[in-house]
Amino acid sequence: MARRKHKNRFLAGTALTTAIVILISALTGMARRCSDNSPGLKISTPLDALLHVEIPDSVSNSPVKHYSAINIAFNPRHHIPNYVSWILTRDMVNGTIPRENKFYTDPRVKGCASPDDYKYSGYDRGHMAPAGDMKWSEEAMHESFSMANMCPQAKPLNTGAWKKLEEKCRQWAEADSAIVIVCGPILTREPEAYIGATHVSAPSGFFKVILSPGSNPPRAIGFIMPNAKVPGGIQQAAVSVDSVERATGFDFFAALPDSIESIVESQCDFHYWSTIRPKKN
Repeated sequence: MARRKHKNRFLAGTALTTAIVILISALTGMARRCSDNSPGLKISTPLDALLHVEIPDSVSNSPVKHYSAINIAFNPRHHIPNYVSWILTRDMVNGTIPRENKFYTDPRVKGCASPDDYKYSGYDRGHMAPAGDMKWSEEAMHESFSMANMCPQAKPLNTGAWKKLEEKCRQWAEADSAIVIVCGPILTREPEAYIGATHVSAPSGFFKVILSPGSNPPRAIGFIMPNAKVPGGIQQAAVSVDSVERATGFDFFAALPDSIESIVESQCDFHYWSTIRPKKN
């Protein structure tokens, strides 16, 4: 889905403005992923530009809130984020900051839920950007417990396939040096419930898309999961980024050149991703 309204718009306020050089194969006849043996095309794209997501005008959306480590596009009507995006690097994965577990309402985010909204609801306070990705900074760890970063998640999802995918992402970041992650609820469907005094929407499903922009060639993958136990686990939830775009109406990785975006977003090679492991020293 490679239509660009804001091709050169960079996100402001992020602390991670790092220019990267992407080596990509200019390959014809490519099916699910590029061949490493094809000629390279050198492209320079700032990492933080890849955090931006194009959202339809019909979706209720507050201005993106830039935290120190994550960006949150919040939906004040549903009291949950439309999406959360962040960069995860090898050094971040190896942080040692302990988990905080102090959930709080962020007064700077209009419509932000209260931790009490989730009590006795039958739903977990499900992190979009996980605390396990924020062990590199006390500030990042604290911010990950903002209720603006939470969605009502069924426990079998939160402690099952969703958690497993979070762990996989940390493996992939360690192996590839850096990955870009965007995730959130699927709000094109009617919420399955409303919880708490704030009437927080409990979505019927969730998405996550991952881009490894520095790998050669670049690659991406998406996941769509129900707000329940995921039959078959994360392998069965794997889809292309194009499929996630169709399910959400969003346009991910809009800063990529169209020729690259159309290739990486059409891929769904879970078997290849599942073989990626951090290199042993």
